[in-house]
Amino acid sequence: MHPREQTIFALSSGRPPSAISIVRLSGPQAGVALTSLAGRIPKPRMAMRALLRDGNRQPIDDAVVLWFPGPASATGEDVAEFHVHGGRAVLAALFATLSGFADVRPAEPGEFTRRAFENGKLDLTEAEGLDDLIHADTDRQRRQALRQLKGLLGDKARDWRAQIIEAAALIEAGIDFSDEGDVPAELIAPALAKIKTLLGEIQEVLAAQGRSERLREGLVVAIAGPPNVGKSMLMNQLARREVAIVSPHAGTTRDIIEVQLDLDGYPVTVIDTAGIRETDDPVEQEGVRRARARAAEADLVLWMIDAQHEQGPQKSAAPVWTVRNKIDLDAVGADSPKPRQAAAIGQERRRGSDFGISASRGDGIPELISALVGFARDNLGSGEDGLISRARQRKLLQETADSLRGSIEVIGNGEELAAEELRAAAYSLGRLLGRVDVEDILDVIFRDFCIGK
Repeated sequence: MHPREQTIFALSSGRPPSAISIVRLSGPQAGVALTSLAGRIPKPRMAMRALLRDGNRQPIDDAVVLWFPGPASATGEDVAEFHVHGGRAVLAALFATLSGFADVRPAEPGEFTRRAFENGKLDLTEAEGLDDLIHADTDRQRRQALRQLKGLLGDKARDWRAQIIEAAALIEAGIDFSDEGDVPAELIAPALAKIKTLLGEIQEVLAAQGRSERLREGLVVAIAGPPNVGKSMLMNQLARREVAIVSPHAGTTRDIIEVQLDLDGYPVTVIDTAGIRETDDPVEQEGVRRARARAAEADLVLWMIDAQHEQGPQKSAAPVWTVRNKIDLDAVGADSPKPRQAAAIGQERRRGSDFGISASRGDGIPELISALVGFARDNLGSGEDGLISRARQRKLLQETADSLRGSIEVIGNGEELAAEELRAAAYSLGRLLGRVDVEDILDVIFRDFCIGK
């Protein structure tokens, strides 16, 4: 039997041990397996308590089972669910029993969702939204992914595709009736109006500057600077936990340390890099090389200095903010009879892209975080107005817009050329939805899903 026709099963809840684990089964043998394990099939979508038994009629667990006959199920196939106690031994026994049935096998990553897609339960943009929802780390990412899962882009694309097909039908009708005098003109005029309206709508979506894609990926902020200026201490302050070793000895950080932060719902990856200096230590040299390379790829560089080390920042294509550490020590100057007042220190904390902090005490950290949130907001937007979340979607929408524009440009040279451009536009939207010629990208998309989804 072809793998697509086999029945698949997988754990669809968290890792064991847990209070309850959910095992999902989808495919033509789901009913046979459920009957054998639970003794009978419950009413559709009604929970039933059952003592599950293996092939030797030995008890496995006292469980709750559900039955979702296809096509009215998540995958469009017959689906059974086993809600069992989440111990490893219980799951091992259940998996072993399920594997004993003919043409029943463990699912591959994303295979449940792929079957739902192939059975018309969701389009490719909704499947991508589901994947984004599973991997969402922040609230803004969650809200954007949920919008995709609800079919925001897919519904738009289906409507656009239907209108393109209508416009193409008008133009092709004009071709068929070209010998009827003014009939072609009467058909082509409304077709052109529809095409121009559609082109404007798609261009408006494309003009969103890629912020939705950026929100999905997040920003990268690199902390760089000379050795022993407090980079690791700042990393710990931003993470609110000890993620980097703090030492008074220069060269402690040899490799790149990364931490994922949620700054007001914006996903930000902060990188602590090795201190940049000339050194004969080959290990530290490699750390410096990696630090420079990572800083060059970042969206923002925080260049740290202190009063004793005023080395200027390295050249970077990304914006560079200067962060002056140890303002608590700098507050008492050599010629000052007493420390400056706190208000005076506070005025030194931020000047444009120049920040003053004390990484050891936390002075100035809230102001720096607030500025980082503003930077993220300016670069990522809110995520509420974006339809595109992936480069694949943007590419196919751009192809659609190009074809629509091409149909307008060539219609004066012949309706046949315009009709061909419209067919290409409809084809691109079909690829966006996953309804035509996308077999080559399905494996790439669904392999990123977790097993059991």
